[in-house]
Amino acid sequence: MNFTVDTAAESYAEVKGAGRLNMVSAAKLREVVSDVVAGGSNHVVINMAEMDFMDSSGLGALIGCLKIARQAGGDLRIANVQSQVKMVLELTNMNRVLTPYDNVEAAFADV
Repeated sequence: MNFTVDTAAESYAEVKGAGRLNMVSAAKLREVVSDVVAGGSNHVVINMAEMDFMDSSGLGALIGCLKIARQAGGDLRIANVQSQVKMVLELTNMNRVLTPYDNVEAAFADV
């Protein structure tokens, strides 16, 4: 999976990927978010509009990315979450930690 980063918004950086967030792509996501935060954007939105699958490795990657952002004084949020991913979040109760937002703009509307 390839990830793209958009830093056009003033208050956050958007990371977008397509496909399956699993063991194969999880490390790459952590690397991308780490680079974004190291580059000065500590508020990050993961746009999951084109991520149609997530397993436990993907969930672990999201939690790791959240930790990276929070240690830098920021936050990580997720948007455009597809039904299978939403189900994984709900079954693990991680939707309480990673609240899914309807769209990227809503994720950091309060910042």
